[in-house]
Amino acid sequence: MYTRKRSNLDVSAIGLGCMGLSFGLGPATDRTEAIRVIRTAADRGVTLFDTAEGYGPFTNEELVGEALQPVREEVLICTKFGFKIDDQGQIVGLDSRPDHIQDVVDASLKRLRTDHIDLLYQHRVDPAVPIEEVAGAVMDLIGAGKIRNFGLSEASVANIRRAHAVQPVTAIQDHYSLWMREPETTKFALCEELGIGLVAWGPLGQGFLTGAITRGMTFDDPNDLRRDFPRFTPEALEANFKVVDFLKDLATRKNSSPAQIALAWLLAQQPWIVPIPGGTRVAHLDDNLPAADLKLTEDDLREINDAFATIDIQGAPLSEGLDAAIDR
Repeated sequence: MYTRKRSNLDVSAIGLGCMGLSFGLGPATDRTEAIRVIRTAADRGVTLFDTAEGYGPFTNEELVGEALQPVREEVLICTKFGFKIDDQGQIVGLDSRPDHIQDVVDASLKRLRTDHIDLLYQHRVDPAVPIEEVAGAVMDLIGAGKIRNFGLSEASVANIRRAHAVQPVTAIQDHYSLWMREPETTKFALCEELGIGLVAWGPLGQGFLTGAITRGMTFDDPNDLRRDFPRFTPEALEANFKVVDFLKDLATRKNSSPAQIALAWLLAQQPWIVPIPGGTRVAHLDDNLPAADLKLTEDDLREINDAFATIDIQGAPLSEGLDAAIDR
């Protein structure tokens, strides 16, 4: 797989979002199978692996650490801090106090079975802690050799600028896909100006853009975040199947798949964008990774943009609670 370079990072064109193996999309994947998925991704050239202390909490970092330990020097591990997690393992708020960041990083290093984290993100901006203090704490950790690069997840342009002035930001992570286009108007110009990469989470619309979600499918599992996403109500899904119908038609003509079209479209937007689709089975890797070699023509890109301009996508992409934590 070819690579993409931005700032200090030289990474595979497509990364792996590991969250869904442990958290957020229903029951956790069997551990043996989850390790096989991660190691297969590494074997196939994926070098960027994304996790967070909040995924589980903690269990996803442990899984990633175990899976990648044999190939640690060949991959980049990205994780995140910023939540307050109580003694029962429940996320109960935000906490980006410098002392807390230090404690979280030390704990993450142990779970990840490594002596350094390649890219550390603040998971969500903590309004109680000035972003300059957060950046300063990460700068100290970089000086100590525990962190290699600083990132921000779902941070506003103003806070990215303020943080970058203290400790250069290597990458930001934002929700970006064919049906979630907000970063184009809010972040692209900043990334160009400051030389920051954009890691796109949710690049396959939480599975919807793959075509694997069918009419009548429900999301009743209490561990599946999509059950609270307005875009995944039965009524919204039915209206939004126009998206899938279009992607399936184009994929047939391109001898590819809807997932490959969605990921190749992202890669075509800017040379500094790296999508991190999830995957809970090796079959998902089989579907996603060939997108790195799929070249969409200017006519293809025009057709995609024209089609999406005529589709009125129904429902907010995230639950009210998750959306409220985004720093705008």
